[in-house]
Amino acid sequence: MTCHVPLRGARYGLPLALVTVLLVGCSGAEDDRGETAKRDASTRASANPDPGGGTGSGPSPEETFVPDPARLPKTPAEARDLIDRVIADPDSFGPGVVKRSPYESDPATWPVLGEDCVWQQRKPASSVLATLTRSFEVPAEPGKGPVRLGAVVTVHRTREDATWEMAESIEESMRCPTQQLSEGEQIGSMIAGALLGGEGMQTTSEDSLNEMGEYRSSELGGPHHYFWAQAQTLQFTVAVTGKGAKGRTEREIDELVAQAQSAMLVRLESAVEKQS
Repeated sequence: MTCHVPLRGARYGLPLALVTVLLVGCSGAEDDRGETAKRDASTRASANPDPGGGTGSGPSPEETFVPDPARLPKTPAEARDLIDRVIADPDSFGPGVVKRSPYESDPATWPVLGEDCVWQQRKPASSVLATLTRSFEVPAEPGKGPVRLGAVVTVHRTREDATWEMAESIEESMRCPTQQLSEGEQIGSMIAGALLGGEGMQTTSEDSLNEMGEYRSSELGGPHHYFWAQAQTLQFTVAVTGKGAKGRTEREIDELVAQAQSAMLVRLESAVEKQS
């Protein structure tokens, strides 16, 4: 079965720069394709040297962006400081977005998709210097349910480690086209795709992934629109999730995700760019 994804996008509109290469069909994929995706990502990782050690997936997101090795975090404390400067806050999404409770995740954990396709909180991988997730919401209003949003920034030890996180995300989409997010929350009918820097209209990161599908909730019903976008630059990954609700349009969810993703990429570039 073939699924078609519309192409959209603009500068710092990475999550909406959808997809020239489909990685997951409507009916899922075979396990060996996940291994192929990992090998492809490994090949990408060897393409360019990492200024902070290791190797990378592709060119800098822009020709004018030159990272300063001295500004790249090398310890957990430096990584946490950078995350605090980069990760989205309510204003990153635009008007009307507020913090959810709990607002921030336990920094000693990160989400892992189990073999049973259920997301769990576990200890971060050894490649991770620091990671943080924040939760947000567009409150319900007459005729419209609440939009649940999330943002995550992860700092790996090397650029190659970050590219492997991207490869694993591809494999997860193939392996689990239906996933349980938490008790009473499920996503399914997923379509996912990727763009390297310079492909299509993707000029804001070295690698980007987009995933869309249907969100169902025991609280909010469904199916509603679901959109997730992740980008990798240097040793960093940033991701945003949007979960729709009654009365909310796909465009509304997509634009919220795009706005926050763009804000984090701009902050990240500013935080590590070489000063003139």
